[in-house]
Amino acid sequence: MKRTGGQLIVEALKANGVKRISCVPGESFLAVLDALHDSDIKVLVCRQEGGAAMMADTWGQLTGEPGICMVTRGPGATNASAGLHIARQDSMPMILFIGQVQRDAREREAFQEVEFRRAFTEFAKWVGEIDDAARIPEFVTRAFAVATSGRPGPVVLTLPEDMLRDEVEAPEALPYVPVAAHPGRNQLADLHQRLVAAERPMVILGGTRWSEEAVAGIRQFAERFKLPVGCSFRRQMLFDHLHPNYAGDVGIGINPALAKEIKEADLLVLLGGRLSEMPSSGYTLVDIPYPQQKLVHIHPDPSELGRVYRPDLAICASPADFVAALADLEAPNETRWAERTERTERMHAAYLAWSTTPEKSPGAVHMGRIMDWIEANTADDAIFTNGAGNYATWLHRFHRFRRFNTQSAPTSGSMGYGLPAAVAAKQLFPEREVICFAGDGCFMMHGQEFATAVQYGLPLIALVINNGMYGTIRMHQEREYPGRVSATALDNPDFAALARAYGGHGETVKATEEFGPAFERARASGKPAIIEIALDPEAITPSRTLTEIAQTKGR
Repeated sequence: MKRTGGQLIVEALKANGVKRISCVPGESFLAVLDALHDSDIKVLVCRQEGGAAMMADTWGQLTGEPGICMVTRGPGATNASAGLHIARQDSMPMILFIGQVQRDAREREAFQEVEFRRAFTEFAKWVGEIDDAARIPEFVTRAFAVATSGRPGPVVLTLPEDMLRDEVEAPEALPYVPVAAHPGRNQLADLHQRLVAAERPMVILGGTRWSEEAVAGIRQFAERFKLPVGCSFRRQMLFDHLHPNYAGDVGIGINPALAKEIKEADLLVLLGGRLSEMPSSGYTLVDIPYPQQKLVHIHPDPSELGRVYRPDLAICASPADFVAALADLEAPNETRWAERTERTERMHAAYLAWSTTPEKSPGAVHMGRIMDWIEANTADDAIFTNGAGNYATWLHRFHRFRRFNTQSAPTSGSMGYGLPAAVAAKQLFPEREVICFAGDGCFMMHGQEFATAVQYGLPLIALVINNGMYGTIRMHQEREYPGRVSATALDNPDFAALARAYGGHGETVKATEEFGPAFERARASGKPAIIEIALDPEAITPSRTLTEIAQTKGR
């Protein structure tokens, strides 16, 4: 039976288990939209393509399966490139479908034409264009395989408008086959010897391709071998922060005590992550290319092993497959491990002290007390999302993550991510509370997706921490050019009124004691909610004011 290219796209998505897509519609892929009309795939219609792509990123991160996004050519696709960049740097599986100009108009600079192989190769693992509708099952199956194999990431498929209308005969689409990578027996034996011999070992978790079972397995492994465990930048959900083996997050503004322990370690086990610029504190924790510490690096993509740091032992395996193999490693009962236990306990105590909120803060709103309230009044399975900015320090440093799949944040440091991520997370897990942290500048980059939350009845709660400026840049500005404010001040809308205008619930918090009741009212409203927190600009970090930072110039 002949089917249109649009129908074949939808059939291939269904064959690969797709249940939801995000999109901003375009005339270039009307045939796909028409086929979706007869499908049970949920379509989340977004307000801007960047937000739609970020939602797909979040689905990819929280499910391990590619998030699917559809946009139109030209400006639609270039708007979506922000989400592509996040997926690439964050190793999130994602497939971006782009409606393209008709085939006989190519290379004429037709309306909104872009040659995406040239434009997006830096952002994506693979950029393909489907010229023949009969090959749609082949291309889509390959897209899923590429997006999920090795180091996961984004794939781009462009769909010429006339191709989608073609009626052709094509094979029935079959699902892709996931690629597993297991550690070898000799590698595990080598790792075991190193673990037994080490006096000051340290494990750092990161990356993607994790599962609930893998997170439980690495916890049990750490317990058996008395290992301190840290989590890489914005991957804190990989280990229970109140577990006695947890040593802290290895990211921006790292606890100096933890940084010292990492530098003095005699064995680092880097599992799943890349230890790139942010988690390595600007490549200062580990020497490049030859670390002072013995390094065991486990990563699902062989091209990442030895790319920046030369490992003493390189193992090509996904975190989930690797952790499954660790169950067979037995820890010897050696008396010297009493010292290892003491060191692990000391590192956990240092984390607890570091993650205790400060006593004082400038202004009427004390973010430390607000974080204490959140810790005491939210469930362990609540999902927290954020974009980028100094405000995120309050979440990353002072929230103690307990469970897997409770965090969605960009390691690429992309602003505007938090709200689209919260929309996607709430659509995926409607039974769980979803809380977005955003700065005023960060929220305004994709704040229009609050309308998407209202349209689909997704009662997330967005905390907009408003200090009237691009805070991170202002902090750097005051440090380097004190008193010379340039291009960092912001005049903002009334965010609570904005929430109500969209059809949601709005609150404004101008004093610390107002936060708890405001949050409870937002929670009880059953609507998407914005709580604006009016933060004193001086409260730029938990430990230093803006004035104090400005006064350090030249010291």
